[in-house]
Amino acid sequence: MRIALDATPLTVTTGGVTRYTSELARALGEGFPEDEIWLLSDQQYENPAPDVSNVHCGRGPRNVMERRWWLWGLQGELSRLQIEVFHGTDFAVPYLPVRPSVMTVHDLSPWLDEKWHAAADRIRSRTPVLLRLGLVTMIIAPSEAVRGQIIERFRQRPERVVAIPHAVPAFFRPSATNAGARRYFLYVGTLEPRKNIELLIESWREVRKTYAIDLKLVGRRREDFPELPPEPGLEILGAVADEELPALYSGAIACVYPSLYEGFGLPVLEAMQCGAAVITSRDAAISETAEGAALQLDASDPKAWTEAMLAAVTVPLWIIELRQKGLKRASEFSWKRTASLTREVYVEAVRRFRKS
Repeated sequence: MRIALDATPLTVTTGGVTRYTSELARALGEGFPEDEIWLLSDQQYENPAPDVSNVHCGRGPRNVMERRWWLWGLQGELSRLQIEVFHGTDFAVPYLPVRPSVMTVHDLSPWLDEKWHAAADRIRSRTPVLLRLGLVTMIIAPSEAVRGQIIERFRQRPERVVAIPHAVPAFFRPSATNAGARRYFLYVGTLEPRKNIELLIESWREVRKTYAIDLKLVGRRREDFPELPPEPGLEILGAVADEELPALYSGAIACVYPSLYEGFGLPVLEAMQCGAAVITSRDAAISETAEGAALQLDASDPKAWTEAMLAAVTVPLWIIELRQKGLKRASEFSWKRTASLTREVYVEAVRRFRKS
């Protein structure tokens, strides 16, 4: 099968959709060596799997007309490469339905609260139209929670929406840590309004009054999130290389993730696979991902977060049990399985498109 993936998410260095696109491309290439996987975008990006011989980069627009990418440029490239199915990894598919397409809808955050995505007007307006006009053959959601939301909000037929969980690369595993280093709680994720960073910092400050525990924030800051002023114990590390994350997770007292809403909760799974205890919110998708292997709290209750973090400092039995449960739960996910399930959706999309 000749498959094309939207490579636009690869134009930024970090984030859940970036990770999803890069890991899926690699897993598809490795798992299905007889297929040809093409990454296509009108912007500059790097091949995330240059060592996988059947994962290729297509060419971008070459003239003014092709710069109208989703209408003309992409269509020309898909035809040139004889693509059989297109996978929109980030809420978009081609505007002309001349071949089957699959769209991943990672979550419904652009529609639930405009303050969460100040720069998402295009997604908010375009994606519902693409779905309503039937330009999407099949839809992938990262969780059953999001699958239900898609069906309800966009009035999609249930058989066209499939829940396929994300996964974490194998190099995320328990790592040796520096025994003499300062102790810390860890947040990993984009710094953006939806992630509830204010509550986390407020709760940590209360912990800091009793224990000299640091808070490390890892992830790029989005433009709609204010710069945080420096204060003792607060380390704003920004985006770090993926290879550095396992040690950060492994060395933390706990990974703290008070997000208001998620489509899957990838940092939760990353932390569990590294043997870290996880304290997170009661979001429905996170609950699916953790399945009892994390302590889940009300995302609007800073007192509960302070109490949980204070209790975790002494490394009680429940923290140790969370680490063990997290490792067991994380072992149920793999990119190989995710790629296999995704390819089944491609086959179904081709079948449905031909039938129609």
